[in-house]
Amino acid sequence: MSLAASLVSGLSPWRLKRTVILGIKSLWMHKLRSALTALGIVFGVASVIAMLAIGEGASEEAQNQIKNLGSQNIILQSLKPTNSKTAGEQQRSLVLSYGLTMRDLEQIRSTLTGIEVLVPGRSLKDFVWRISNSVDTAVLGTVSWYPQMRNRSLLAGRFFTPVEMETRAAVCVLTSDLAKKLFPLESPLGKDVRLGQGYYRVIGVLEPRPSGPSDSGAGSGGSGSSGAEGDTGMEMIMPLSTMQDRFGDVIFKYRSGSFEAEKVEFSEVTVKVDSTERVVSAASAIKHILETNHQDQDYRIVVPLELLRRAERTKQIFNIVLGSIAAISLLVGGIGIMNIMLATVTERTREIGIRRALGAKQRDIVLQFLVETILLAGTGGVIGVALGLAIPELISHFAKMLTIIRLWVPVLAFSISVLTGIVFGIYPALRAARLNPVEALRHE
Repeated sequence: MSLAASLVSGLSPWRLKRTVILGIKSLWMHKLRSALTALGIVFGVASVIAMLAIGEGASEEAQNQIKNLGSQNIILQSLKPTNSKTAGEQQRSLVLSYGLTMRDLEQIRSTLTGIEVLVPGRSLKDFVWRISNSVDTAVLGTVSWYPQMRNRSLLAGRFFTPVEMETRAAVCVLTSDLAKKLFPLESPLGKDVRLGQGYYRVIGVLEPRPSGPSDSGAGSGGSGSSGAEGDTGMEMIMPLSTMQDRFGDVIFKYRSGSFEAEKVEFSEVTVKVDSTERVVSAASAIKHILETNHQDQDYRIVVPLELLRRAERTKQIFNIVLGSIAAISLLVGGIGIMNIMLATVTERTREIGIRRALGAKQRDIVLQFLVETILLAGTGGVIGVALGLAIPELISHFAKMLTIIRLWVPVLAFSISVLTGIVFGIYPALRAARLNPVEALRHE
């Protein structure tokens, strides 16, 4: 850019304007060649913007899912053990007992300071019925402050109260997807649904649980199984006391001709720490407590804060990789510009000799060819920015993917395109300016 500035500084506005007009006329005389040359810049700029927008959107979705878990939360989940010793014990006792217990919660509460809230949860999978309509879904028993702790909003109605927990009320809250399945033509509020042999009054509709790190691999008894076959949109939530009263300590499962009995006191427990600075140390202390209490690895610890930091690092790497791939397209476009301008210098050797004989300086010749390369790169950059802004919108519309275009991305992409034109146009321009005027006039 400093070279271009030094070339322009000594020119009058009239001469600069005349040089630009000459450059436009020269490019217009070879419209097809100029258009094909600019295509490299167009696709390079468009790919930079589109790739970064897709990467930014994917990263934003992942980070939002992690943020919904709460940066001050530590999530403990029960996992079904898979070692052979436990399997043998299950065959002998017929009841598999595993996961988080009240003893774990009491030790965490009494040992650690700065623990604000404990949110226990217990889950199972079963069919929820509305008359003859049934849906295979996840059923979660939890506490009344669960929505605040997990950043989940009510779409209609209300959540159950502490009084309803104490009285073991037969009430429930459905996620919006489950409500649509069971009540396709009417509001579910005030209606009853059946689970097992019991009926439950629907008092609210909750937004679906966001898919994320806590929704995978939690085992058949863990609350990470948030829906039928991993569908996180299907979930029925009731007071934990009601679930314990209706289903007891042991969950019996009769499915596909098989019988299974599991005893899980808590499928999931959310621990809230008073400050984000103490989250990692609190998670280490909780891990030590659980390792002491459990012989088998029948639990999992999810720390959203660590996941968020990891996602941010992944985002940076992802953007660098995508940006590098897209930058190759710009490099190819720049090489195309240099190739065409070198060919142009050869074609216009006699023209350059005539201009030098009439008094044009080397600076004038350099500026003329630089203006042409900048016009090619700038025009390609403008078209590329427009195309790059359109592609993410099309992807969002047809593929239903989140794409985010930061303001600095098109500005940076256009600036790089112009810089590419200058860098790859310098050598052809200098070569043209250094031609011997006498030899250039003799050129045929």
